Amino acid sequence: MDMDLDGRVVAVTGGSSGVGLATIRRLHGEGALIATCARDGNRLAKAMSDLGIPSDRLHTTVADVRDIAQVEQFVEGALNQFGRIDGLVNNAGRSLMKGLRDTTAQDWRDELDLKFQGVLNTTSAALEALRATGAGAIVNINAVLSVQPEPALVATSAARAGVLNLSRSMASEYARDNIRVNSVCLGLIDTGQWLRRFEASRSSLTYEEWQGELAAERRIPLGRLGTADEVAALVVFLLSPRASYITGAAYDVSGGINRGVH
Repeated sequence: MDMDLDGRVVAVTGGSSGVGLATIRRLHGEGALIATCARDGNRLAKAMSDLGIPSDRLHTTVADVRDIAQVEQFVEGALNQFGRIDGLVNNAGRSLMKGLRDTTAQDWRDELDLKFQGVLNTTSAALEALRATGAGAIVNINAVLSVQPEPALVATSAARAGVLNLSRSMASEYARDNIRVNSVCLGLIDTGQWLRRFEASRSSLTYEEWQGELAAERRIPLGRLGTADEVAALVVFLLSPRASYITGAAYDVSGGINRGVH
């Protein structure tokens, strides 16, 4: 299906790997122009070089979404190059593997700053540009942890719940400007962090066998981890005019791991 994204400009945070990188790959395939940022400039440059996107269709910036000045510079650079921003993907983030007993006050501040304030920073910086298009779209990458918290990820779970609530508020507030806001909530997705954990485990299993055992342990009905490209397919659809009557929604890409009803 043609997503009707040819020539549209989409900003993606955390574009150097995982879901962000997969989303950029799909957006490029749909003919979109892309602005992306990440904290590690070398890693971002290599990832974009590997994709082979022409420089006139790509804007990159080294930026930390926790720093509003850096985010504003990122948005300004995208507008200087492309003249508009039609879509925004708030993707930057990582998980903090700590239980409640071990989570420090600084851990709480760091998690909320990255996941919650980071979404506010990028959205605030891009908001006027999204309004100007008359049909803007925001997709917040979240997690099933937002409604199904994990004891070993207590701060991450709480921050994700806040972002889910925030996303609904944003959808209501920005509807008057014809800006749609939706969430994509991830389960266990096969990105670099799981490969690193497999390697650290020094398991005698193959990576595929290890994933299968992990899926069984976590009670994933589909019996496997998802892929970044499976997430990106939904993200690109929600950014597109094909999803023009969808806002305030939260979609799980989790293999059925979310056992709640929402």
